[in-house]
Amino acid sequence: MPRNTSINSVLIIGSGPIVIGQACEFDYSGSQAALSLKEEGITVSIINSNPATIMTDKVIADHVYLLPLTCESIEKILQEQQIDAVLPTMGGQTALNLCIEASNLGLWEKYNVQVIGVDVAAIEKTENREEFRQLMIDIGVGVAPSKIANSFLEGKEAAQIIGFPLVIRPSYTLAGTGGGFVHRKEDFDAALNRGLHASPTHEVLVEQAVLGWKEFELELLRDSNDNVIIICTIENFDPMGIHTGDSITVAPGMTLSDKCYQDMRNQAIRMMRSIGNFAGGCNVQFSVNPENEDIIAIEINPRVSRSSALASKATGYPIAKIAAKLAIGYNLDELQNQITKTTSAYFEPTLDYVIVKIPRFNFDKFKGANKELGLQMKAVGEVMSIGRTFIEALQKACQSLETNRWGLGADGRQLRNLEEIMDSLEHPSGDRVFHIKDAFELGVPLESIRKATRIDKWFLVQIQELVHLETELRRYQLNNIPRDFFLTLKQKGYSDAQISWLLGNVTEDEVYARRKELDINRVYKMVDTCAAEFSAKTPYYYSTFEDENESVISDKKKIVVLGSGPNRIGQGIEFDYSCVHGLIAAKEAGFEAIMINCNPETVSTDFNMADKLYFEPVFWEHVREIIELEKPEGVIVQLGGQTALKMAERLEALGVKIIGTSFSDMDLAEDRGRFSDLLKDLDIPYPKYGVATSAEEALKVANEVGYPVLVRPSYVLGGQGMSIVINDEDLEKAVVNLLKNLPGNHILIDHFLDRAEEAESDSICDGEDVHIIGMMEHIEPAGIHSGDSSAVLPPFSLSKAVQDQMEAYSIKLAKALNVKGLLNIQFAVKGEKVYVIEANPRASRTVPFIAKAYDAPYINIATKIMLGVNKLKDFTIERKLTGYAIKEPVFSFSKFPEVDKTLGPEMKSTGEAIRFIKDLQDPFFRELYSQKSMFLNAQ
Repeated sequence: MPRNTSINSVLIIGSGPIVIGQACEFDYSGSQAALSLKEEGITVSIINSNPATIMTDKVIADHVYLLPLTCESIEKILQEQQIDAVLPTMGGQTALNLCIEASNLGLWEKYNVQVIGVDVAAIEKTENREEFRQLMIDIGVGVAPSKIANSFLEGKEAAQIIGFPLVIRPSYTLAGTGGGFVHRKEDFDAALNRGLHASPTHEVLVEQAVLGWKEFELELLRDSNDNVIIICTIENFDPMGIHTGDSITVAPGMTLSDKCYQDMRNQAIRMMRSIGNFAGGCNVQFSVNPENEDIIAIEINPRVSRSSALASKATGYPIAKIAAKLAIGYNLDELQNQITKTTSAYFEPTLDYVIVKIPRFNFDKFKGANKELGLQMKAVGEVMSIGRTFIEALQKACQSLETNRWGLGADGRQLRNLEEIMDSLEHPSGDRVFHIKDAFELGVPLESIRKATRIDKWFLVQIQELVHLETELRRYQLNNIPRDFFLTLKQKGYSDAQISWLLGNVTEDEVYARRKELDINRVYKMVDTCAAEFSAKTPYYYSTFEDENESVISDKKKIVVLGSGPNRIGQGIEFDYSCVHGLIAAKEAGFEAIMINCNPETVSTDFNMADKLYFEPVFWEHVREIIELEKPEGVIVQLGGQTALKMAERLEALGVKIIGTSFSDMDLAEDRGRFSDLLKDLDIPYPKYGVATSAEEALKVANEVGYPVLVRPSYVLGGQGMSIVINDEDLEKAVVNLLKNLPGNHILIDHFLDRAEEAESDSICDGEDVHIIGMMEHIEPAGIHSGDSSAVLPPFSLSKAVQDQMEAYSIKLAKALNVKGLLNIQFAVKGEKVYVIEANPRASRTVPFIAKAYDAPYINIATKIMLGVNKLKDFTIERKLTGYAIKEPVFSFSKFPEVDKTLGPEMKSTGEAIRFIKDLQDPFFRELYSQKSMFLNAQ
């Protein structure tokens, strides 16, 4: 059936600010869906309050509404635009819940808007735990014994009937919020109360806990002819009991028998067909008894999910893009396979490689947090890796995490305390996979590890083999390792740094040189969705160690853009936004744009965003070999946050050109001590400071500059390790702790300006001229990290004299640092005097906010200046803001109720929203302003 021609305008509902459990995977899905609909000539409107995403950019949609996700906002859009249909399946639980609320208010009916991609009744069936349970029973799909409870008394009765252990699942919540396991009767009352309060309908499912069973996810697509295909089967490395977002996952499934797999497929298809008459995507989760392969359904989500982004990147099949076309009436056999360009979309991808996803945690930002993993998701991001085997992909994923691991162990960071290790295996945290390897190294039997973790034996055998390989390697020296054995190590995912550490007396560069002598080279394979049965047209690659290299090198001038790796607090989706615009600008400037990144949630890792995509760890060895293969004109590190910046020194040493501001100038800004010396030379006010490398030096500096002092390490992002201290005792503790976690780092000690206001500027410099793209005034005072502060654009209470000083210092610093591209500067304002706190000659988290507020393509402009193809004078830059824009930080403290929520110099927010006001009399602003007065008076 051809597309529904009555649909000419579609509204896509976004997911709002990034929170734990709902991150930028929905930015990816929404962006892909919008572009897919635009291909069909459909006018696309988007509502989303998140300024950091590419989804809310004019390159994605025809009309972008940066508004709160409320029914009032929805009605405003319906009054302004002639909307024919709404697509709520691309914005996670937030979008589905808003769609239901608007439906209950009669908005869709009032404005004659179709709901496409899902049936509202289907949402009710899947989110209402009792309806879902009864539906599964009706269609013959197994479910765990359970009872619904709408009151405390009903919950107690259910527990008495079912027996412990139990799991509590609240209705209509995201990422397991309010849910959890209850092992003992004594803990039940508190857990039940928590679940009932978390559910907006005050409803929970009290269910038998199937702890230790295997967990699987299937990603499905269905068209209006009721054709259903399975895009990807994902197996959880961790057994039931850990939220899928916190679990290591593997695709395709590794330990399923064919009989069980076929049974699971049939049940998933039956489930999808039972939940309403709609066309689109769906995610189904199952649990499998490892003893007899009995299957029970956990849940079904009639929308794209976190796993949909992973499955899209894993298979090359653009789930959200195809789902959007199915929603407007197309059938699967009428659509083209986007990878081969010759076959239809009515096929199931075949993988001749293995995918591993590992979640990224940020427990260091939540001091005192319970790190044990359970039903409530706690991860802030994730990485995905591709290898020819599970173990190769697992090692590559460990290298991608940005946690200073060089692979799965073999890097000097192993645990050696058996009691700690066994406790970690039984009470899983984010490091458990590393501790499994540590346990094997200490000689713990495989069966003991299996009983402690309940992880399938097949996975444990793969990890155990690494220990045997490392024992074998220690028999050799670098110059006499047999070539076949060296090749085996590389095929098992070992980095040169790991091999160097295991040998003990050689450097990483020496290992690299030796394997090159032995002609052991990384080659690149194409992700083609069909195991090379048909030729692929899309240049999407991963590396391994074999003979044939499938990455054909063109003779075009090339630019490599380094991505930012996994999302984490302090480095999030704003850098994906920057990378996407960098790729677009590089292509517009006539370069072949090459992307290197390992984050499956991002738009920058979409197969058709760059001219060439290497889905690889942003890890030195991998980046180095791609650059040696491609021989680019240079590498852009300004757009990928601290991850990319950390590569700059080694790239320069390798003779690779850094596009834009040079490494030496970026390093000058990063080195807090040298930067303060520069401020002194430029006669720019700054707080008194000193640099220390020990607690003794720190005490001396602090007493010279005067308490209170701000203690911070150099070369960090998101305020990592920063603290404000008021006496010698606290200072000594802070410095010792920093040097323990960041050995060898210089500690900067600044006099802290109490009762100071904070402000910042962002600018673009072409080496000669400087353009201030925006100046913001913070609501919270100096001492609270800028990422955790509400900020108002333009400043609302800073005098002209203060703003003139900010502008003058921005221009002076841009020129002194020889900036080519972007520069962010943070200021403290006390009285009418402006002090410079820090400068960052790179993309910052504020640039997307300013770009959305002023409706200006700042990253695109900055990239072309970095590339040397344009000067500032070539652009006419207009500001379209009427009134003020406010950046509101968003937190995920509900995931960690036990932690201190006090804000300080270390960033804790997970995302942000944007709000526009016409004038300073706006009630929302007046409330914020009263907070500012309170803060300043209280200090």
